[in-house]
Amino acid sequence: MYNDIAANKRKTVVLIVIFTAVIIAVGWALGQQIDSASSGIIFAVMVATVMNLVGYYKGDAVALAASGAKQVERKDNPNLYNTVENLSIASGLPAPKVFIIDDPSPNAFATGRDPAHASIAVTSGLLQTMNKTELEGVLAHELAHIKNFDIRVMTIVVVLVGTVMLLSDILVRSMWFKDRRSNNDNGQAQLVLMLIGLVLAILSPILAELLKLAISRSREYLADASGALLTRYPEGLASALQKIADYDQPLKKANHATAHLFLANPFDPKVTKKFEQWFSTHPPIEERIARLRKMGR
Repeated sequence: MYNDIAANKRKTVVLIVIFTAVIIAVGWALGQQIDSASSGIIFAVMVATVMNLVGYYKGDAVALAASGAKQVERKDNPNLYNTVENLSIASGLPAPKVFIIDDPSPNAFATGRDPAHASIAVTSGLLQTMNKTELEGVLAHELAHIKNFDIRVMTIVVVLVGTVMLLSDILVRSMWFKDRRSNNDNGQAQLVLMLIGLVLAILSPILAELLKLAISRSREYLADASGALLTRYPEGLASALQKIADYDQPLKKANHATAHLFLANPFDPKVTKKFEQWFSTHPPIEERIARLRKMGR
């Protein structure tokens, strides 16, 4: 289990490095259109920095609002509030804010830039379908995301995807408006650069999205393992995931911008088809259940 946690952390670092390389490559291609590769790279880095700052400080509020989450206090739901508080104490974290989403589909997510500014949201369906140990397993999973700083990592990754898509769009537009050189040799060089830029403009958003999904799936395995360590009872989360798989209904307010945050894929909780697994924010739920139950043996 500890090996899995370490491997997932290394994988995330590698994927973010690849992300950075993609942004620099797109910036370089953009710079070629204005005959200054360095200017293009600087512009790309500046755009990425500004977008990351906005996402860092406001990403959680956007995610909660988009999901229709309403904050609750201890008096509104003592059982949920106390469970979050007790698990937070056990994990050495400050208690996050607690939200409920009015939706019959059982699910949950955590968001925020760090443990001191974190929130956990659960659906009304989760509260209705889970017993005590299952609810603890789910909440421990979400607290693990907070403790492992997954909420920060995924906010940055989502912003990086948006940056790549924005820069790719600018690159395509710049290629259409760039003046052609009259010199044949220079014209051939410009054609080669234009083709490279076009390939980057087309493939970089696809690669960025696949990298985001790969990081998201990796972090889910990590949170499963970390959550099981917190409760010392992997079967609690495994049983909760089994109930979510059996229910197998999408959230009413599911959207692609926040799908990676949830405990299970809000569009298709099971994710059973091989082709879907490449383009899903979550690994197959059966695989997650199997790993958790193997941990409990």
